[in-house]
Amino acid sequence: MFTEKAEILSNKNLKGDYYQVDFYSPKIAENARAGQFAHVQIGNMEAHILRRPFSIFDTRKDGTLSIVYKAVGHGTKVLSEMKYRDICDILGPQGNAYTPATENIYPVIVVGGYGAAAAYMLAKEAKIKGKLLIGARTKEDLILIDNYKELGFEVEIATEDGSMGRKGLVTELLSPYLNRKNSMIYACGPNGMMYAVAKLARANDSICEVSLDHPMCCGVGACFACVVKVYDKKKESWVYARSCKEGPVFNSKDIFIE
Repeated sequence: MFTEKAEILSNKNLKGDYYQVDFYSPKIAENARAGQFAHVQIGNMEAHILRRPFSIFDTRKDGTLSIVYKAVGHGTKVLSEMKYRDICDILGPQGNAYTPATENIYPVIVVGGYGAAAAYMLAKEAKIKGKLLIGARTKEDLILIDNYKELGFEVEIATEDGSMGRKGLVTELLSPYLNRKNSMIYACGPNGMMYAVAKLARANDSICEVSLDHPMCCGVGACFACVVKVYDKKKESWVYARSCKEGPVFNSKDIFIE
């Protein structure tokens, strides 16, 4: 894990309230893996001491670290207004990562909203270009679809209001890919969606990893504010795992589902 005073290279609006910020953060970029996150102290917010966790969208060999975010509160609003060469203090990469999609794995990536950003590196590095199932409340919350298509992924879309793709939940697109030979399900999105995907995968004996988005305070495993109930095989009992340390990626078979 590294701490870097990261200079903003660009900060652009993607659509609506969604933005992509590129930092020059060579140590974090070099060491980041798909599914990990960065903990950002937003510049010009000295009175707000808590960092904000953001999934790592992409990295480049030139030291660029990219984050996709939605301006929904004061902190992300301030971030959206920052300019070229402004500085943020970044801690990372943090958390664990997805199991890489090797040449033996057909990846089925299930995402909701800007969960699409967290799985992009996984898709980029996948040996086989598989399927992206993406869902949102409305088409205005669908992002990065063209990015996945450019990688060679086939895309299926669901929106709750029917404004694009199939009307309904993204989990309704998953049935054909459950218990498929040599496939693995990777998911990122709202927690309700993650538990629904995990439940379907478990019921159909499918290999699945989910990224659980729990509120974080310290981000380094000290405060235990972001715990997730999981099964510890060694202790043969349920324990609480820190999503910032033991997560955010968990095997769907290990998490507690009510």
